[in-house]
Amino acid sequence: MSTNPPRYDLWAPETRANPLPVYARMRQEAPLVRLFDPNLNIPVWVATRYKDVVDLVRDPRFTKDMRKIPDGSPSKLRRIDSMEVINRHMLSSDPPDHTRLRTIVSKAFTPRRVEELRPRVTAITYELLDAAKARGEVDLLDAFAFPLPITVIAELLGVPVEDREQFRDWTTTIINPPVNGDLGPIQHAGMQFIQYFQGLLARRRAEPRDDLLTALMAAEEQGDRLSPQELISMLFLLLVAGHETTVNLIGNGVWALLQNPEQMERLRANPALIESAVEEMLRYRSPVETTTQRWATQDIEFRGQVIPAGESVQGSLLAANHDPEQFPEPEKFDIAREPNRHVAFGFGIHFCLGAPLARLEGAIAINLLLERMPRLRLAVEPSQLRWRDGILVHGLQRLPVAF
Repeated sequence: MSTNPPRYDLWAPETRANPLPVYARMRQEAPLVRLFDPNLNIPVWVATRYKDVVDLVRDPRFTKDMRKIPDGSPSKLRRIDSMEVINRHMLSSDPPDHTRLRTIVSKAFTPRRVEELRPRVTAITYELLDAAKARGEVDLLDAFAFPLPITVIAELLGVPVEDREQFRDWTTTIINPPVNGDLGPIQHAGMQFIQYFQGLLARRRAEPRDDLLTALMAAEEQGDRLSPQELISMLFLLLVAGHETTVNLIGNGVWALLQNPEQMERLRANPALIESAVEEMLRYRSPVETTTQRWATQDIEFRGQVIPAGESVQGSLLAANHDPEQFPEPEKFDIAREPNRHVAFGFGIHFCLGAPLARLEGAIAINLLLERMPRLRLAVEPSQLRWRDGILVHGLQRLPVAF
């Protein structure tokens, strides 16, 4: 298999700019279809209907653990062995390992613990907006949407905030699809990430602090709860997921408001709508476009199709969030939409642990942005905006704005 059906090329540049028309055709004509990922050179099944995506992520017949893929399958042949140390986290595991790993960090992300971060998130937001306002025109992603969540998660973990640009380079390389199938840069970034955390952990063992990093190390030392490999992998996941989703939530959300100025003025006039507005931003342009990969451990019949053993399947969260059977007028951006049971943070046991933190950061960031920047506008023509490659994350490469 080397080509995709011409109407369903999710990786084409024109599709990346707006994948919704392609997803609409897929929901109607081929709601579960076998495509070919040109970046990884492997087949992938993609589900697009809301009910199918929900059922898929809850189906225990599919595994998140790459070690369970049958030998000889294309997916397993593309594995990078040296990256295994950062792939032993809860997002890449099944119960009971998943349950154990998630339990270790869940207390740090309860609604109560997250609410305690509100003053610090607000202070960081003010600092970033003051710096941006002095310039008059900025890339909102670079000046605001990225530094806010990476600073929060770095402080929470106990990772030096001054190293955030390194984290950004490494995580961008690891998350983005390989160029021309070359996995070398991804492997190199992964090894740098691993070496960085190995050094940081050595320093922290000598000088423990009151942070999540020290707490995770204590869990590791209990032996049966967190192995050294799982510790580094958990830190990788928390750092990446702790900012990547929020960067795109803020960026996509502001973009949606700029595209719908009546909704922007509605929110500016009534900031109390921010919670429902954030939910609509999450639905309308979901920061994570598809679920991470699941694999068939054997031939699996799903929705009338047989997914062969070893092949991967992904649910499109963005497509599910625009399913007209679940959301009336799905292409309409309505900051007061109710009900709004979107799946932007996934569903089931792998539902995003950091969802409360992302919601808090998004709400504070966007409300204060509108308050402090009453003349917020795009600094380029909308047609000049470029979206990121690949189908895992859905976000802009840059968002130039003026005040």
